[in-house]
Amino acid sequence: MQGTCHHLINFIPKLLAASSQKRLRLYRTLLKVIAHKAFPDRPARNEPRVRKRRPKIYPLMTKPRHELRKQLQTA
Repeated sequence: MQGTCHHLINFIPKLLAASSQKRLRLYRTLLKVIAHKAFPDRPARNEPRVRKRRPKIYPLMTKPRHELRKQLQTA
């Protein structure tokens, strides 16, 4: 992501100053540069695929909060 932003920042002035034909070539070059940018090696960056939130024992709120408060006060 950061590398893509750097490439965009570098290409934008050139794209703005270019003619329409050259702008198209610069745009395609920019896309190729971004597409061929390799991800850096990040050892020990494996994340387990698990659910983060645990199920709660409480029911879902299906009525407006003020109605539920009245219901609790009368119970």
